[in-house]
Amino acid sequence: MTSLSTPVQAAPTGPPAYSQTFPCEPTTASIGRKLVRDAFAVWHLNDFAEPAALIISELVTNAIRHTPCHAIRLLVRRPSTALVRVGVVDRAPSRLPVFSPVAADDESGRGLLLIDELADRWGYDLRGSGPRPWGKEVWAEFLTGADR
Repeated sequence: MTSLSTPVQAAPTGPPAYSQTFPCEPTTASIGRKLVRDAFAVWHLNDFAEPAALIISELVTNAIRHTPCHAIRLLVRRPSTALVRVGVVDRAPSRLPVFSPVAADDESGRGLLLIDELADRWGYDLRGSGPRPWGKEVWAEFLTGADR
């Protein structure tokens, strides 16, 4: 079982950020929720903590279900005082997030719809340079300032 055995540290340079790599397994979703809640508490953004925790859980679950990755990187960043971004990086750049049709009785398949509803904006960025990226980050953003 994976756990946060040491407190997650803020990035030493650049904007405030938290980042850590974990196994691509179901227990990482709960670790991600804790990471998000802790970071948002440090930033005094408690109103956004639960929606962001739910989103990171969905992003982790999507990486587990839709990629062959053995490890994923969880990111919680605050690029400005008015914006917070949560994301998951995996090494499956060809497996991009897409909305899929979901029937009323389906037990899964609504993760991106949920993310789209809760976040102010979401998307993905390919990682690596050149014609063959090594991975992607799927992210969601919250406007936390006057721009909301």
